[in-house]
Amino acid sequence: MALNEESAEKRKSARLAIFELANMISVPMSLNAIVRLKVADAIWQGGSNAPLSASQILQRIASTGSDPENLQRILRMLTSYGVFEEHLTIESSPLDGSASERKYSLTEVGKTLVTDTEGLSYAPYVLQHHQDALMKAWPLVHEAVLDPTTEPFVKANGEPAYDYYGKQPEMNELMLKAMSGVSVPFMEAMLDGYDGFKGVERLVDVGGSAGDCLRMILKKHPGVRQGINFDLPEVVAKAPIIPGVTNVGGDMFKSIPVGDAIFMKWILTTWTDNECKLIMENCYKALPVGGKLIACEPVLPKDSDDSHRTRALLEGDIFVMTIYRAKGKHRTEEEFNQLGQSVGFSHFHAFYVDYFYTVLEFQK
Repeated sequence: MALNEESAEKRKSARLAIFELANMISVPMSLNAIVRLKVADAIWQGGSNAPLSASQILQRIASTGSDPENLQRILRMLTSYGVFEEHLTIESSPLDGSASERKYSLTEVGKTLVTDTEGLSYAPYVLQHHQDALMKAWPLVHEAVLDPTTEPFVKANGEPAYDYYGKQPEMNELMLKAMSGVSVPFMEAMLDGYDGFKGVERLVDVGGSAGDCLRMILKKHPGVRQGINFDLPEVVAKAPIIPGVTNVGGDMFKSIPVGDAIFMKWILTTWTDNECKLIMENCYKALPVGGKLIACEPVLPKDSDDSHRTRALLEGDIFVMTIYRAKGKHRTEEEFNQLGQSVGFSHFHAFYVDYFYTVLEFQK
């Protein structure tokens, strides 16, 4: 191919790529629509996952008057992103002799949206990300560059996200359900691939919410005789009673209960470096010599690439910047190590047990 022809092809590809990026909002909004319509559960039907047409899906989820053509348009677009598998069937027609029909089943990606026997899935995580208050913040992402002292969410809604959630029971409930849907698969993977809880008798979970993580840890490691579920007083006041777990209210920026080990998940990523140092310093004070902080956090790769993992981590980083903390962030392994050393932790290890979260172990 001649050089000018090659350059022309590259320009065409570049323009096509920009078209795709400019219209990318169609993807999460269509995914949001699929979740609201409960399409994944309609197709799954207890495990059958039989291919269904848009009309057949609507028969299971909607009243008369719904539009199968518009649903098919959404299904077809999400098929191109691996959420559904398309099955094209050819049938005889009296008019032209043949007609085609598109049917859809769930891929492994689509199956993450299916509600399990515990009532959990990744569907609430999708809905939580696309609530009205959060959507109002996204046109202001550029403001995080111009003025990093105030998050786009605050500029759009007048107060920080966690304060806003606290005044909106439905939003807070959805966030907790979303976190449970994400946490359970991760915790199962972590408990299968990480053995750092051996020898721990008293374990403190910072930001433990309803105590779900402690429940799973104590079940897997009965040697942990006492679990401390530590969170804000208004949060632990609603936490259920779990055998072996004591609910303690407090403020991690002031002090943290003592323990042989301290566990936290998705805590450090939503705070600035100085705030992280204060949290980790309080952890250090609460640990005996030889004790450890076990932090499960998204960890950015050193190099940028177009893998699903890297994109998910970098996209999550922008989500934190936009919604929670303009200078809160996902960090690299080395950045976490430096934070630990700055407050006195002498040993650091990283364990990759899940595609998104990494287990970071800081030892005193």
